[in-house]
Amino acid sequence: MTISFNGIILIWCSVMSFICFMAMGIDKLKARAGKWRIPERTLFLLAAMGGALGSMLGMLAFRHKTKHKSFVIGMPLLLLLNISCIAGIICLARYS
Repeated sequence: MTISFNGIILIWCSVMSFICFMAMGIDKLKARAGKWRIPERTLFLLAAMGGALGSMLGMLAFRHKTKHKSFVIGMPLLLLLNISCIAGIICLARYS
């Protein structure tokens, strides 16, 4: 069984989105409990690595970081960046 290049990208983004979604949920639980939190830099880094969709869904599902301008503006921008990078990688792979 061989997985296509597009399949690998889809799997990568799905896994990263799941990780980001869970990170938002875990961070919300820790915030409520007053415990050590996941650094914002880490949340942004994970989103930039292909998980911006999961981060945005996590923000909405857990109502987490929705009052922080950096997240409200930054995550949609990272999603656009993720989409642009994926499209560019697929085009380069297809036409090279």
